[in-house]
Amino acid sequence: MTIKTTMGILAGKTAHFVLSKLGRGSTLPGKIALKCDPTILDSLAKDYEIVVVTGTNGKTLTTALTVGILKEAFGEIVTNPSGANMITGITSTFLTAKKAKSGKKIAVLEIDEASLPKITEYITPSLFVFTNIFRDQMDRYGEIYTTYQMILDGASKAPQATILANGDSPLFNSRKVSNPVQFYGFDTEKHAPQLAHYNTEGIVCPECESILQYKLNTYANLGDYICLNCSFERPDLTYRLTELTDITNTSSSFVIDGQDYKINVGGLYNIYNALAAVSVAEYFGVAPEIIKSGFEKSRAVFGRQETFKIGDKSCTLVLIKNPVGASQALEMIKLADYPFSLSVLLNANYADGIDTSWIWDANFELINEMPITEINAGGVRHSEIARRLRVTGYDADKITQAEKLDDIMSLIENQETNHAYILATYTAMLEFRELLAARHAVGKEMA
Repeated sequence: MTIKTTMGILAGKTAHFVLSKLGRGSTLPGKIALKCDPTILDSLAKDYEIVVVTGTNGKTLTTALTVGILKEAFGEIVTNPSGANMITGITSTFLTAKKAKSGKKIAVLEIDEASLPKITEYITPSLFVFTNIFRDQMDRYGEIYTTYQMILDGASKAPQATILANGDSPLFNSRKVSNPVQFYGFDTEKHAPQLAHYNTEGIVCPECESILQYKLNTYANLGDYICLNCSFERPDLTYRLTELTDITNTSSSFVIDGQDYKINVGGLYNIYNALAAVSVAEYFGVAPEIIKSGFEKSRAVFGRQETFKIGDKSCTLVLIKNPVGASQALEMIKLADYPFSLSVLLNANYADGIDTSWIWDANFELINEMPITEINAGGVRHSEIARRLRVTGYDADKITQAEKLDDIMSLIENQETNHAYILATYTAMLEFRELLAARHAVGKEMA
């Protein structure tokens, strides 16, 4: 270990100690350590068996569910639970890692797609998990094919690592890679091939450029796809979800590889996250009973269906950041069988993506099929999201605008109905959680 590395570790750990005493989490320890030694991550991550979770949607919950299972099986797991998924956050994660009592050093890391090639210069994963790729933050990631190339560039630096990919995504089957690859996916009831919704992206056959059709289309471009013009089709699945037993707005039950499982978060899209976590567990040889025990202890994390009270109102906070994610979040809250208010908080900072045109591709029209008593439009771009919600046909007189998030909180606290859903983009979610933490409604976490 060099002097620069030793100084970086000392400086980073000192910063973490001071911040923890102040009751705050930050990526600052990682920033300081990297200033001392830009290659410090190479030393910090040495001797760990590393699982990397990457993709557009579902990284944080997939990571949390995977950690919950592996912790039951192996004890302490190093992870970044609040989604600090760039190089500064990953460095902070290893700086503050606790020693595993079992002696087996495992890290499960959520890593940003664009940051992956840089981070894999310093860490050597044994397993990559690819969740999905959807259009997201066009100003930063570009089109979905550009995003996929970023991920492949990262994985290529660890060619011995297995890629565990969502087989229902055509993109993950479109390129030959040097890594060994296994696939997970849905294998439920099929029908004759049909076209996906006309507004679906990523459905062009990579071999002949015809439009793919689906024998099973779960949502967006995911499912059992086939090209009727050539031989391109979904690959064989190593890990299969064969039955959807029950889906509510707060939980889901399903069957994977002959075993019944349940998670304590709702919505179809989160079942993919659970399927990925079970696939990782099976890859590591974890028994079904341990997987179930991990799921039983799982809870929504850091703005992903996180629940809390504002006054006497029961609230749920859901992160949204792109059309597919927002549409699936709306499909999930549509399952609620009670009246509720809806708040939509739209920011356009760098971490959100500065282009907010994506809100017009999200299916906000679904709000007219729900028992929504009133709507609050908040955040820096409150006027834009208010306009989008009015265009759906929802009663404009029931839509209130408020840029300040503490005003949104007051509106929720004084509403008549007992339940509230809050959909928020990333920085709006962080700001809202800060207000909640000040009220002790949620705990502070690193961001």
